[in-house]
Parts: sequence; structure tokens; C-alpha cells
Amino acid sequence: MAKIDFGGILEEVITSEEFTLEKAQEVLKDETVAVLGYGVQGPGQALNMRDNGFRVIVGQREGGSSWQRAIDDGFVPGETLFSPKEAAERASIIQYLISDAGQVALWPEIKTCLKKGDALYFSHGFSITYKEQTDVVPPPDVDVVLVAPKGSGRTVRTNFLAGSGINSSYAVFQDATGHALERTLAVGIAIGSGYLFPTTFEKEVYSDLTGERGVLMGCLAGVMEAQYGVLRKQGHTPSEAFNETVEELTQSLIRLVAENGMDWMFANCSTTAQRGALDWAPKFRDAVAPLFDDLYQSVVTGKETKRVLEANSAPDYRERLNKELDVLGNSEMWKAGAAVRALRPENRKKEMYDCSQYHQDK
Repeated sequence: MAKIDFGGILEEVITSEEFTLEKAQEVLKDETVAVLGYGVQGPGQALNMRDNGFRVIVGQREGGSSWQRAIDDGFVPGETLFSPKEAAERASIIQYLISDAGQVALWPEIKTCLKKGDALYFSHGFSITYKEQTDVVPPPDVDVVLVAPKGSGRTVRTNFLAGSGINSSYAVFQDATGHALERTLAVGIAIGSGYLFPTTFEKEVYSDLTGERGVLMGCLAGVMEAQYGVLRKQGHTPSEAFNETVEELTQSLIRLVAENGMDWMFANCSTTAQRGALDWAPKFRDAVAPLFDDLYQSVVTGKETKRVLEANSAPDYRERLNKELDVLGNSEMWKAGAAVRALRPENRKKEMYDCSQYHQDK
């Protein structure tokens, strides 16, 4: 483990230079990994492991887009693509990567497939941490481990293909074999992690649910909507309001933050922007801090998970979700966003190319 200074606090992390791909291949040489679920995290993790030379099979309900996607990605029914139950029975490491609500529904079937010495792998601490709500209680003779990539399933794959990897947290909840940590780190490297940092199942889900509802998605969407609304109310055009709210952030500034940090970005903008940002950042921080306190407590007490499980289990959930997403997508702000994205130079060139190809074909 390497000790890294995170702002004056030393943390131990595992890098792919310390725990090499070759070591991971040796640890897992006799293992078969079953990826249950081919929706969000499943494809990226399965394909990365397969490309890295590990024995991977997929468990997915037959029929539907996810089953077909697995076939399109080269998994063969009856050879490397099975029902979730059969895949779990064939494997020694079972990656439980279906949705949180889906894990609850499928658990009675999957738990009967677990054999002594198997490893039950999660990429989210939800089902284990909130076992009172999920009833997901693994038998005592299996390893229960976690590797949680800090990004979407799509990013797990695209970063791997770009050669950069993705940061992941890891945890061991139950070590039945005495080798749970080694297996965890090996799978973490196998799926393409750039580095791994330790956590617990509880801390992973607490931080993850807070982040999704907060800065990563919920807060971001809400703050964007608020600023866009103020600008439009004051007479600014949709194009101007969207560019100043979203486009400049996503296409310019956030990339500078990713590459060099917020301090560098502040130091390398205009003095007017610099002064304003430094003055207003504490005001925004103090205004939203109580909301984040409330959010974190809602996560820890299980209120958020109760809401998720109840909503996702409703028979008309997909219909209601689509209506909510339609409201978002059909709002003026995100219609303006679609127009702005279409006007990006790379998209205009693509459109011109597509049109020229059409006329050539005709």
C-alpha cells in the first residue's frame, strides 16, 4: 500500500503498479466470475475483465435489450451468457450488479446458488448496509466484498479503452476464506481500476447516496435550473442563459478543475471572475450546508433507501419515471441545451458529413 498525502491527511491506496494485472491474473487463475446484470455497471466491468484475460460469464434475463446487448458484445448464450441463476451456480465470484431494487427481488433465488468459498461481490453497499429493508443476508461461509468504481458504468469502459482507468473504493464485509482481501483487490484491478482506496460498505453507500443527490446530480441540476431561471426572468435569451449556466461549465471550466484543481482555475481566470468567485463561494457553501446535513441524515437513517425501494417496486414505476424525465427533457432549459450542443463545431461538421453522404448515396 502507498501512503498518499490528501491535504495533510495520509491515506493508504493500492495502485495498479503495486498490485499488478499479472498478480491479479495469478490470484484469479482458477476463478470464474459471473456478472449478474448487464445494464449499468455490468457491461463495463465484464468487458474489461474479459479483455484483461479473466474467465467471465454473464447472467441476464433472456430477452430484452440487455440480453441482446450482451450478445452484441460477444457473450454467447449457453457458453458465456446464461440466466442469472445458472451463471451464479457456475461461478466462484458472483458480481451482483443489478439494480438495488432488483437485488432485493432476485436475492431469494441467488442465495441458493452460493457455495462454500464463493465470493459475493457488490459495487454498492446498499443491499448489505440496509439489510433490514432488503433482507440480503449472505451465508457465513462466503466472502462478501465490494469494489465501487467512482464513475458511471460507461466511464469504467471508456476510461479503460483510453488507458487511464478509474478510481474505485474497496471493502471486505465478510472474510470466510481468509483470502477475501486478495480476491477483492484482484477483481478491482481486473475491472480496470487506476487506484483503489479502502472504505466500508456503510461509508460507501452513505457517501454515494449523498453524492448522487448532492453535487453530482441533484444539487447540480437544481442549481443550474435556479441560475438559468434567474437569467431568463431578467430578459436574457435561452442561448445566453444556457451558455452561462451549463455550456461554459461543462465544456471549459470543469475540465480545468479536473486537470489542475479549483485553486488553479481561480488563479487563471480574469480578476473580475476571480474576485466574484472568491467572495460568493462561501455564501453558497453556507447556504447549502444545512441541506447537506439533512441529506446525510436522511441517507444514514434509511429514509432515502426506503423511498428508492418503494418507488422502484411500484408496478407503474417505469411509466412514472418516464413522465418525470420527459418533464425535465422538455423544459426550456434542456431544449436550449440540445440546440446549443447541436451547434458545437464538432456536431456541425458531423451533420454536414452525414448530409453529404446522404446526397452521395442518392
